[in-house]
Amino acid sequence: MAFTFQTQVSLASFNTFGLPATAARYGEILSAGQLVMLVRNGELAGQRTLVLGGGSNVLLTGDVEATVLHIRIPGRELIGSDDDYNFVRAGAGEKWHDFVRWTLEMGLPGLENLTLIPGTVGAAPVQNIGAYGMEVCERFMVLEAVDLKSGSLMSFDFKDCHFDYRDSIFKQEAAGRFVITSVTFRLPKRWTALTRYADVSRELAVRGIIDPKPIDVSDAIIAIRQKKLPDPAEIGNVGSFFKNPVISSEHFDRLLAAHPDLPGFRQLDGRIKLAAGWLIEKAGWKGRALGPVGMFENQALVMINLGGATGQDVRNLSSAVQRDVAEHFGVKLEIEPALI
Repeated sequence: MAFTFQTQVSLASFNTFGLPATAARYGEILSAGQLVMLVRNGELAGQRTLVLGGGSNVLLTGDVEATVLHIRIPGRELIGSDDDYNFVRAGAGEKWHDFVRWTLEMGLPGLENLTLIPGTVGAAPVQNIGAYGMEVCERFMVLEAVDLKSGSLMSFDFKDCHFDYRDSIFKQEAAGRFVITSVTFRLPKRWTALTRYADVSRELAVRGIIDPKPIDVSDAIIAIRQKKLPDPAEIGNVGSFFKNPVISSEHFDRLLAAHPDLPGFRQLDGRIKLAAGWLIEKAGWKGRALGPVGMFENQALVMINLGGATGQDVRNLSSAVQRDVAEHFGVKLEIEPALI
């Protein structure tokens, strides 16, 4: 069956911040084979492309004069196991949270700390999503992706992906070239609850749970996230708007002398990761708006759409927050979502 692209398609409902944008050319991708065919038939030759998943880590600051490939590839299955691990594969278009909960229902723990993160499975390794002491790369095994130049279906293992904090090869040198179609995860058979984050241990204690099961950890994290983060279905947002900055230990010591309550998390290389939300709050932006956008009152790290926001409104507020944090702390905040 021939594939037909649509033209002048509204993307407002396909990005969680709810910004108005129109795609010059739009296609919904339901299988890897479909994408391979489009490339090999020359349907994308000479075309600028934008790959869209759940729209939860992208800010469409204007109309998209490109071909939007909306990845909706379904599928989730246990594909094998060995003495130590279960191997689970999911289509890139699967909703991440639904996939995590499915693994728990199937008795396959290991992803519960990444519960309720918005977006799709295909976007997870691009961003190397992480929360509550875990990054997705820790459970990653391999992914398949279509090369938009050749139409080849390729595999990327852990080393190929060049994972870093909220980063991967797909945000760097391979950005725009490959479209992820499926991801396989390696989930441990000998599971141990990861509850070292204070919020998680505190929530479990409130629930009277001493020896948590995987579903208990997931439920606790759902409760924590729902208290802190707005539901995109009700208030437009893309979750964490800025990355947590990493600074030298010397810089941290200077800041700590002036701000004794400054939280910091030492990294393997000796540098210190700061909490961007804390910096933004201390710079006076928690619960404060600039036009139709603002920083959420319950979590200063989250920018929200108060209604009718445009891409320029987002840029204005992000610049103002970056400026004030830099003036107060000498720290540069980096925007986490992609601005298109």
